[in-house]
Amino acid sequence: MTNFKAACVQINASNDLAENITSLGAMIRQARDQGADFITTPECAAMIEVGRDNIRAKAYLEADHPALAAFREWAVETGAWLLAGSLSVLVEGEERLANRQYLIDPAGNIAAKYDKIHMFDVDLPNGKSLRESNNYRPGAEAIVTPLPWCRLGLSICYDLRFPHLYRDLAKAGADVLVIPSAFMQVTGEAHWHVLMRARAIETGCFVIAAAQCGEHVAGRLSYGHSLIVAPWGEVLSDGGTGEGVSLAEIDLAAVGKARGHIPALRHDRDYEFKFSEPDVSTAAE
Repeated sequence: MTNFKAACVQINASNDLAENITSLGAMIRQARDQGADFITTPECAAMIEVGRDNIRAKAYLEADHPALAAFREWAVETGAWLLAGSLSVLVEGEERLANRQYLIDPAGNIAAKYDKIHMFDVDLPNGKSLRESNNYRPGAEAIVTPLPWCRLGLSICYDLRFPHLYRDLAKAGADVLVIPSAFMQVTGEAHWHVLMRARAIETGCFVIAAAQCGEHVAGRLSYGHSLIVAPWGEVLSDGGTGEGVSLAEIDLAAVGKARGHIPALRHDRDYEFKFSEPDVSTAAE
């Protein structure tokens, strides 16, 4: 079987964990009712909070995390594969949290997990600074893991801006890339669609990117527009700007077709890099 139906759950997460868990559960059930076999959710799926102390106070160890427990229960209830785009997880012996993604199988088992590698540390034009690395420690492992229909490459949000990661995931066997995100409004308007389509085209993979939307605590704005993109770059579904579920059929034959047309993954060559200095001996007099 090479076809399946994928869904993106798009949520406007608050800083109330219980409220978000209720909303996620309703939309996951809706996606399954619409035939989704693989249901994905955004980065920070169960809560968006601000401030180091607030974020840490509402994080949990993996074994105790109520959102992770809910995802495992929903997987058993629906019989679908679920992706918790990311959760804030306490790590024993660490001051900083993990921004951790979970793939859950239909029996409720954790099939794979991934800690976000690239931290969003940026100075904004308005004078504000964002330092994800103040709260979260970066991961160090790229992950490709099997689904019944394909091999899945895991990533989270800001990873999107590091194309070599996705090339490596594709060369390691990924057919489908997940990029759950909480992309900011300003950068989303400028770059979201073009970067998601680029990652699909460059790798010959499907891209599934569930996204946060709307205004969160402290006025933070997320772009929305959860996307499912085909390997040739076609947008198969776009979640728009509000909460909801968007779906698309995934036909894995499209991966081989795209890579057959443009076999760039097989065309890497080693090269040396050097700076070119002007040859002053040939300069015009």
